[in-house]
Amino acid sequence: MNPTHTDNLKSNLGEASDHLKQAAGHASEAFRSAASVAGDEARLGKAQVKADLADSALSGIAAMEEGAGAAREQVDMLMVKGQDLVDSAADLIRERPIASFGVAFAAGWIIAKLARSGGGDK
Repeated sequence: MNPTHTDNLKSNLGEASDHLKQAAGHASEAFRSAASVAGDEARLGKAQVKADLADSALSGIAAMEEGAGAAREQVDMLMVKGQDLVDSAADLIRERPIASFGVAFAAGWIIAKLARSGGGDK
């Protein structure tokens, strides 16, 4: 007995159903694997971001420490320059005491005059 068209249809539909079930199973496995891999990648990425942020913080702290040292160097240089100016002024006063007294007197007189005129012109 030859199979009928109906028998062949049922057979083919059964095979198609089996293949669809297998495809669904494989798709499910693929999605689970992809989700697992994605989770692993996300954890790895998170760890790398944390490491980079920690490195950045350490570099920032090191820069701040260097900044404090640089500020101390600048203050020391300014102190040396200020001392040089004071020494230079002292030398000038020793060399020309009368001229120095005259300049100091004139500067004091100008400052006093400016201070009096600033408050009395109302």
